[in-house]
Amino acid sequence: MENWYLYIIAGLAAGIMSSLFGVGGGILMVPILALGFSFGQKSAQGMSLFIMLPIALAGAIRYKLNPNIPINLTVCGLMALGGIAGAMLGTHLVFNISQVMLKRMFAVFIIITGIHMFTKSFSKPAAKDLSQQVEKTKQDVS
Repeated sequence: MENWYLYIIAGLAAGIMSSLFGVGGGILMVPILALGFSFGQKSAQGMSLFIMLPIALAGAIRYKLNPNIPINLTVCGLMALGGIAGAMLGTHLVFNISQVMLKRMFAVFIIITGIHMFTKSFSKPAAKDLSQQVEKTKQDVS
């Protein structure tokens, strides 16, 4: 592991990007591990889950400590329960998919997600975002 510092730099970049954009292993670490460090798709996916766990926890704590950003812990808990069940099912499914097919599925997922996010950026803010902006403006004016 003569280039150990590259792993640290990649982790630093992933930590910054995940906190800035709220994204995790799938979008960041899997491409870094698979393309940048030549790990197989399944290894990259499994490793990204381990890597992103402490990164996500650190970022989540920092967001929760910011009084200007409302975090609904009930919603987080319910989604986490569903996410745990989904992770168990997903890992069961992935073991039966070839590396090549998985890589293609991942690429399609990233492309569709990117297109969706890009096109949504041109629409009006969501109702929750808009109500939060109005509430913050009222507080700023007071």
